[in-house]
Amino acid sequence: MTTNAQPEVLRYTAFSSTPEGGNPAGVVLDATGLDDGDMLAIAADLGYSESAFLTAPPADGGGPDGRAYTIRYFSPKAEVPFCGHATVAAAIALSERIGPGELVFTTPAGVVPVEVTEDGGTVRATLTSVEPRLEQIADADLVEALAALDWPAGDLDPVFPPRIAFAGARHLVLAAATRERLADLAYDFARLEALMLRLDLTTVQLVWRESATVFHVRDPFPVGGVVEDPATGAAAAAFGAYARELGLVPEDAVLTLLQGEDLGRPGELTVTLRAGDRRVRVSGAGKRIG
Repeated sequence: MTTNAQPEVLRYTAFSSTPEGGNPAGVVLDATGLDDGDMLAIAADLGYSESAFLTAPPADGGGPDGRAYTIRYFSPKAEVPFCGHATVAAAIALSERIGPGELVFTTPAGVVPVEVTEDGGTVRATLTSVEPRLEQIADADLVEALAALDWPAGDLDPVFPPRIAFAGARHLVLAAATRERLADLAYDFARLEALMLRLDLTTVQLVWRESATVFHVRDPFPVGGVVEDPATGAAAAAFGAYARELGLVPEDAVLTLLQGEDLGRPGELTVTLRAGDRRVRVSGAGKRIG
């Protein structure tokens, strides 16, 4: 660290309108002078799944004057290329200082526009993902993932084929056939972490479909040093792209992802898909903690 000044570390939850729900994130609105080790140390000290660190935008960053930033994300163990809940948390923290409206974040994964709105005291942020893509997963890797999760292959929903989905970060999407299967999560941390490191996965997106547009999701995150992420915006964006590309939802759709119930931190993520635009929009409320 090049300065003796200690940065102000804020705490916000994302994808919930109350501090007790959603996914907490650390937010440093001015990370100027912090090096990678400083940011990792702050993230590790907080212990949240991710923390966001903001600095000035690149010269070609674009965006409204005074509302564009460079943003980086650190888990307690490593930097990650993109984090949805920390993006929402950072956007809401900024809105309390400079007002709602459009923001532009230059992330390691690309440029992510965010729109912050306020209605009746509830502040919401909507991020627009980078261009998504899907990949097949090798049979042997799928077998290993299921073994690490201790999920029999017969417990998967055959309508939802396993895929690796990307919308800023890579996530393995696996669908449970029942809510009971999703609720019963006791996995081999080291084994799943080793596979995820080899495949460059950020989380495993476990889903169960309640209805045509409502899904329950959980996200093991051993590569970040966290057993489970309470609400995962990057995985929600990846899942939206996955569901649309495979024809599991309409090209134009609004999906509700419910996450965190099994952890006692319920959150709600809204995923919006627009015909003619491959990018995915993820929105949710947020609230300062403490």
